[in-house]
Amino acid sequence: MNDYFEVFGLPRKLVVDPADLEGRFYELSRRHHPDFHQTASESEQAANLERSALINRAYRALRDPLARVEYLIAVEEGRDTKEGAAVKAKAPADLLEEMLEIQESIEEARTSGLDAAARTHLDEERQKLTERQAAEERAIVERFAEWDRAITSGGDGNPLLDRFKQGLATRAYLRTVIDDLAQALDGEDDAHVSHRRH
Repeated sequence: MNDYFEVFGLPRKLVVDPADLEGRFYELSRRHHPDFHQTASESEQAANLERSALINRAYRALRDPLARVEYLIAVEEGRDTKEGAAVKAKAPADLLEEMLEIQESIEEARTSGLDAAARTHLDEERQKLTERQAAEERAIVERFAEWDRAITSGGDGNPLLDRFKQGLATRAYLRTVIDDLAQALDGEDDAHVSHRRH
């Protein structure tokens, strides 16, 4: 398994300077892009193509803070993807209960028709959940420096990884319900969002 942090010569930390990362990305991209190695042997061209693809994957994973923490969890657990987790964090029980009530409201609105009152209610729920998702994302990112300090000092980062996993599970569940609300409110226009379930 390639370590995307190592690809860019970075320590396995979560606080990353976006401009520095972008600069490293462009430098490596220029160095390994297949277009600059057309006179190389076939094996060298293949190696540069593979390296270029790795650089692109690494950049996509590290440039976004939430994708970065998902990747960090995967690499710390010794797996290639978040889908490979042996034990997936679950959303808190109180959140599940609350979301179940919203799902029931969505079903009721679909069954009885989406009148103005139902539409207003569902739209308000969507707005609240969108704000809650943003707050959950901020709470995850705000702990990045704490992870970096633990790693620098040789401390145990596992409790933080568990918190990150819990926060990401909550975020994923909120996104699913927000998508369901959007689909109920907008009908077929947003049917494409259903593929983003976690």
